[in-house]
Amino acid sequence: MASAANRPGGNRLVFDDHVRADGAVGVFVDGVTVDTVVSQGCRPIGQPFTVTRAERNLVGELGGQPALQRLQELAASASDDDRELLRRGLHVGLVVDEHKVDFDRGDFLVRNVLGADPDAGAIAVGDVVDVGQTLQFHVRDGRAADDDLRTLLHGHRADGALLFTCNGRGQHLFGVPNHDSGVVAELLGSVPVAGAFCAGELGPVGGRNFLHGFTASLALFS
Repeated sequence: MASAANRPGGNRLVFDDHVRADGAVGVFVDGVTVDTVVSQGCRPIGQPFTVTRAERNLVGELGGQPALQRLQELAASASDDDRELLRRGLHVGLVVDEHKVDFDRGDFLVRNVLGADPDAGAIAVGDVVDVGQTLQFHVRDGRAADDDLRTLLHGHRADGALLFTCNGRGQHLFGVPNHDSGVVAELLGSVPVAGAFCAGELGPVGGRNFLHGFTASLALFS
């Protein structure tokens, strides 16, 4: 999605000689193999829980206990570094494929924690949550995002790539410019890479497409 302007209509989409302030531009790709990598830039913390009470985007209970209590227990047992990351920005990972026994990177759809209700012991997250889903708290920082991208790219080969990275990453997250494109060049070699900074990225997690934020989403062509 186009990088956010300061006001509506400030972005531009270009298709040949047509310039638009709204809409969408797409490309159909045929005759090549396309692999995808969606690095959400987070790492799980604590243990996964089954959601035992939820209503829309409000998570009331995790494993039979109030969700806020589970979070407080996690914060109390976390290291000082992880506790600081929890304070800066908390996320949850929702398992996409519940048929799996063990969960790792790429199995979670990461969403922000939006707030909490101390009286009800519930937390609000940025997506609809169903009873029976598996949820695990996540944290994000530059090291976790770097490790996530490297782990997911490991073993891939490509003749070219498209890289769409969130405008909340870059120097703001990593402290240095060109981090994501640099990792792609380091791991894939001197292949052509194009792309853009975005205000929202589309890509598959667990075989299903989702709208993301803070990701580096890649299409690898071979």
